[in-house]
Amino acid sequence: MISLRHARVRYGPLEALHGVTLSAPAPGLTVLLGRNGSGRTTVLQALAGIVPLSGGAVVWDGVDVTRMPAFERARHGLCLVPERRAVFGSLTVREHLELLAADRLPYPQLEPLLDRRAGTLSGGEQRMLALSRALLAHARVVLVDEPAQGMSPAVAARTYALLAALDACVVVAEQRLPPALRGRRVFVHELRRGAVVFSGEAAEWAGRSRSGAAPSGG
Repeated sequence: MISLRHARVRYGPLEALHGVTLSAPAPGLTVLLGRNGSGRTTVLQALAGIVPLSGGAVVWDGVDVTRMPAFERARHGLCLVPERRAVFGSLTVREHLELLAADRLPYPQLEPLLDRRAGTLSGGEQRMLALSRALLAHARVVLVDEPAQGMSPAVAARTYALLAALDACVVVAEQRLPPALRGRRVFVHELRRGAVVFSGEAAEWAGRSRSGAAPSGG
């Protein structure tokens, strides 16, 4: 399990996270929901150690890793796939695979593109390549910002099936609950303006959304 406990993050004079407490189980799939500016990307970056906390803690398997730098978290099995700049544009698809010491791709659509430079791929193809790193890395914690961005519905569904099948703690950030996850047992944290306004099963979140009920506190 990885979690934030009363986490605060500041960007200069502005506070982006206001004492956020949330957790993600392992193995399992957790979705951070929220509009742009809600704090969901900042949560991922705080868990990964990309942005420092101004208060609170990051706890991983019961150990406080707040002061552990991002590269050390990566060495211990944490993999972050950001929304942008997630591939090396000058390297080919094949060279990305070689960096992973992998001989296969989770996406057959990339097979004909092995000798193409990543910077020349479409947005959806770059996303598939970036996610291949997370899917093949045998990571203990996988953090992904908008996994299916630029993908067709069929590829998006495959992406979420692959992420859900990982034997890892998987945390994804989305603006809306993806159709591919409806009916799956996933955990949801909804954020608004840097605070958690709901934590619970996706089915409960969907029921509250349909009924218009106010979300419970997180």
